[in-house]
Amino acid sequence: MRVPTAPEALLVGATALHAGFQLTVTALVYPRLADTAPAAWPREHARHSRTIAPLVAVVYAAVLTACGWALADPGPAVVAAAAASAVALGTTALLAAPLHGRLARTGPDPRLVRRLLAADRARAVAAVAAVPAALVAAVG
Repeated sequence: MRVPTAPEALLVGATALHAGFQLTVTALVYPRLADTAPAAWPREHARHSRTIAPLVAVVYAAVLTACGWALADPGPAVVAAAAASAVALGTTALLAAPLHGRLARTGPDPRLVRRLLAADRARAVAAVAAVPAALVAAVG
């Protein structure tokens, strides 16, 4: 087994961090948010948005940095890890964030909450898929 390069090691760490963060959101954070009573929704949704934003910034910055550095010398596994990460981050930008905006304005519309949970599960799958690809890149 060879020693991973620094970009490969960072890619493994960042994708693992992202997957762990995303699985925590999917398994614990969003179910609690989805169960919020309508009367408490404005307060709880605002609290969620305020408290999770710094974590998202740190995790996404780590993933973007790692993918960017690893893609400077890409192999197929690096490309796969970066692509899976891009799907997860893109799902946030194109689906989850706009849905949060709508939910902040409308309250807990069940249809929108279901769409948010589905988008969240999709990005969790993508974030988890990036990890084995990063591992292959690091040890391949």
